[in-house]
Amino acid sequence: MKRFIVMGLAFAAALAFSAPALAADGAAIFKTKCSSCHGQDGAGSAMAPAFKGNSFIQSSSETDIAQVIKNGRNGAEKKYKQFAIGMPKQTLNDDEIKAVVTQLKTWAK
Repeated sequence: MKRFIVMGLAFAAALAFSAPALAADGAAIFKTKCSSCHGQDGAGSAMAPAFKGNSFIQSSSETDIAQVIKNGRNGAEKKYKQFAIGMPKQTLNDDEIKAVVTQLKTWAK
């Protein structure tokens, strides 16, 4: 019985210490989901704008940026008309979107 209690406590301690590691990593998510259009480290490309120094990211709320990620921007909604394609909807969960928005805000400073 003591063995199960000790194993349970060890498992609980491992979860408590690894919880921050389980938090979404905005840079890693960006690299896999966004960098093909927005370039490595948000530097931009011929397909999509850069996030470094981006005035929209700097001045917009996290909620507004999250809405663009969730819903995309196409047609008349496109902000950056010089790019041939619009922003497609992304299928990320709320924690992933929050992590990406935090990363974008960091780059935009």
